[in-house]
Amino acid sequence: MTATTPSGPSRPAETATPAPPAEPVLLRGLLKTPPYRRILLLCALVGIPVSLVCFWFLAGLHALQRLLWESLPHALGWDGPPWWWPLPLLLAAGALVGLVVARLPGAGGHIPAAGLAVGGGTTRALPGVVLAAVASLPFGAVLGPEAPLIALGSGFALLLRDLARGPATPQATALLGVAGAAAAIAAIFGSPLIAAVLLIEVVGVGGPQLVAVMLPALLSSGLGALVFTGFGRWTGLQTGGLSVKLPGPVPRLDAADVGWALLVAVVVAALLRQAVGVGQAVAAFVAKAPIARTALCALGAGVCAAVYALVTGRSPADVASSGQSVMATLADDPRAWGVLALVAVLLCKAVGYALCLGSLRGGPIFPALFLGAAAGVLASPLPGLGVVPAVAAGLAAAAASVLRLPVSSSVMALLLVGTAGMTPVVILAAVAALIVTELLPGPRRRELAG
Repeated sequence: MTATTPSGPSRPAETATPAPPAEPVLLRGLLKTPPYRRILLLCALVGIPVSLVCFWFLAGLHALQRLLWESLPHALGWDGPPWWWPLPLLLAAGALVGLVVARLPGAGGHIPAAGLAVGGGTTRALPGVVLAAVASLPFGAVLGPEAPLIALGSGFALLLRDLARGPATPQATALLGVAGAAAAIAAIFGSPLIAAVLLIEVVGVGGPQLVAVMLPALLSSGLGALVFTGFGRWTGLQTGGLSVKLPGPVPRLDAADVGWALLVAVVVAALLRQAVGVGQAVAAFVAKAPIARTALCALGAGVCAAVYALVTGRSPADVASSGQSVMATLADDPRAWGVLALVAVLLCKAVGYALCLGSLRGGPIFPALFLGAAAGVLASPLPGLGVVPAVAAGLAAAAASVLRLPVSSSVMALLLVGTAGMTPVVILAAVAALIVTELLPGPRRRELAG
């Protein structure tokens, strides 16, 4: 007797192999596209010359600043710049920048009070960007070199594309501009990681589109950082990079550190929120008569530096500068600054910073970081609070308040402090500062003409 197979439910048809996720397929297809691969190669090549241009640009600014603030006063018989020294220098800076804004294409670059612009540089605006930066930064503007450097990197990358007759499609233009900006950011902050994180938050895209933008940026900034570092060692020239080296061992965090650090973050955010708001008002004031009013506001920043020097007996360069070199000495020996000097530099530099944000040309980050570090040093004697967590919180809060980018601000502060042990304080300070900045009344950051 033959056995029969028991009947049962019909066997379902074999399930088709699920299709792979759409995003990897899109990215894989993009990487196989010859035009994108050509752009990727061009971005790799762009990082090298852009870094060399950025190196010489920063070295030139640093040399001119030393000439105006160290060599020239010594040649005239002073040990350092006298209290009135910033007045004629910043008046001249304001007049020159006003002429650039009124006469040259691109108005000397974007207005610092509008925030940090990544990319968007054009070849047509390059001469004005360079001239405005040279007229502002070495003469004592309370601004950093990062914004003109980013515009220079972006514009120079596009110039190289035009000279090489590369693709001029919108995609190629955007990717090359971002790659040039990334190389410049890596040069000034000393780390391709900051360039990558900044671009992730600023560009604001996701998925394969994010990877497509970030690959050229990482490639360009990584190669550029290698060239920039090696070329600096070979020539022996200084470019005035940003660094903070806090003395002593890194303490273990406790509740007092975290509590006081949050208070420092709130105060720093409130101070810088007001400074940026005043800077936006100054920008609107200057726009109506660029030449005369730029000179007037720059002279006002000079008055702030002169008042600081008269009150404290210290150099007016503490106020009339980006703060990157002064911050290194502040972090190296914070006890050398008395309470009066710290309060005076916070108030005078904040006012000068606000005036320069709306009138001269430069970046908003470096002076903000100095103000955050100075506020941290001032608060460090509070019970249970140390210098390291206080400065770490001040740096993170300052960057977050000005940039409105919490992840980038946290990474920047951690790299400057140089220890992962401050990660909780840095993240909490960045988040608290961002919340305070957004909730405080006042004009919101907006795109300003220029």
